Amino acid sequence: MEEKVLGKEPKEQPMEVQMQELMLHGRPFMRLMNQYQCAIMEVETKLKVLDSEFSMEYDRNPFESIKSRLKSPVSIVRKLESKGLEVSVANVEKYLYDIAGVRVICSFVEDIYRLMDLLLKQNDVRLVRKKDYIGRPKKNGYRSLHLILEVPIFQAAGIKLVKVEVQFRTIAMDFWASLDHKLRYKKHIEHSDEIVRELKECAEVIAGLDSRMQQIRNRIDNQSQEK
Repeated sequence: MEEKVLGKEPKEQPMEVQMQELMLHGRPFMRLMNQYQCAIMEVETKLKVLDSEFSMEYDRNPFESIKSRLKSPVSIVRKLESKGLEVSVANVEKYLYDIAGVRVICSFVEDIYRLMDLLLKQNDVRLVRKKDYIGRPKKNGYRSLHLILEVPIFQAAGIKLVKVEVQFRTIAMDFWASLDHKLRYKKHIEHSDEIVRELKECAEVIAGLDSRMQQIRNRIDNQSQEK
C-alpha cells in the first residue's frame, strides 16, 4: 500500500511506469492484442468479399482502399488515463472500443451507406454504436461515418466477440481529415481562428464536390441503363 504523507497527495505514476505495468501482464496483453488483430482481419475479409461481389454485379468497386491499425501501448495508456481508469488489461477490453481500427476509403457517399447496410445485415455482426459525421458534420467540418462493431473470432477455446471501430470516408473527406490532422498539431500558429474558419470552408467545398461527383455518376448510370 502506498504511504500517504500528511498534507501531500501521492504522486501520479509517470507514463513509463504505467507502460511497464501494462506490459507486465505479458501474455494476457499480447493475447488481447492478437484478438484485436484477428478481428481486423475478419472485418477486412467481409469488406473484400462485398467488394468482389460488387465488381461482378455492377462492374465497379464500392471502395478504393482499406487501412487498418492497432492502438499502440502508449496510446492505450493515455486513453485509460483520460477516462480516469486504472491501467489494466481488463479495463482495456471493457472500456476502450477503438483499439482495433479499420478505415474504408470510398469514391462516393452512396457507396458508404450501401456498404454499411450490407455489413450490418450479416448475422454475425453486431452494431454497438454509430456516429454519422457525414449527415451531421463536426463543428470544424470533419465528415466521416464511424461504426463500433462486434465481430466473432474463432479460437481454439471457442468463439469470442471483439469490438472494432470502422470508419468510412470518401477520398475527398480523407484528404481533408489528413491535412486537418497535420495542421492541428502544429505549434505556435498565428491567426488560428482564421485558419480554423478556412479549414471549415474547405470542408464545405469538399462536401459540395462529393455531392456533384455523386450526381454525375448517377447520371452516367441512368444513361447506361437506358441503352
